[in-house]
Amino acid sequence: MVDDAEQSAGEPDATPDVTPDEAETGGSPAEAGPEAGSEAGAEEAAEPANGGGSSPDLSALEQEGEVAADYLEALLDILDMDGDLEIDIEGERASVAIVGDDLDDLVGQRGATLEALQELTRLAVLQETGQRSRLMLDIGGYRLRRRGELVSLAKAAAERVVATGQDERLAPMTPFERKVVHDAIAAIDGVISESEGEEPQRRVVVRPA
Repeated sequence: MVDDAEQSAGEPDATPDVTPDEAETGGSPAEAGPEAGSEAGAEEAAEPANGGGSSPDLSALEQEGEVAADYLEALLDILDMDGDLEIDIEGERASVAIVGDDLDDLVGQRGATLEALQELTRLAVLQETGQRSRLMLDIGGYRLRRRGELVSLAKAAAERVVATGQDERLAPMTPFERKVVHDAIAAIDGVISESEGEEPQRRVVVRPA
């Protein structure tokens, strides 16, 4: 992945995004490598889909969802928490959502606990199926709400960059958050986006096109 291929020579510290959850779509020109192709591209590089890189079939994705739901249901029982589980297929990945009230403890600060639970759930799927998983977990609608906030943030940053002609570096974000921002920037004329830095301080930079 070469998501930072368009960085200037004055910014040698920028490194391509290769986190597993950043590359599900193509994006702005600067993203020809990681994050525009990052929330999925990186994911695909680090976590090839079932079949050694080929797209997983529907039955495999359904199995992922069912295994993940069983794992999460057992977890909720252990924690003595209530929540309904919803399984879906989004694009070429399974998704599971825990829906209910009082789930903030499972989301954590800025979604940190949610991200950890997603990784644990993927490991449970790997153990059961022998296949790496790109399953997406949401809890209490956190990702949906956060997506809306990030799209607004990206649009505001793009407006400032167009007006000033200056780069704007956003706050550090998770791979999921960076992907949302890259997708939003890719739809706006006059700006491009790329990532720089190392986790957990990796961030999106919005630049004039």
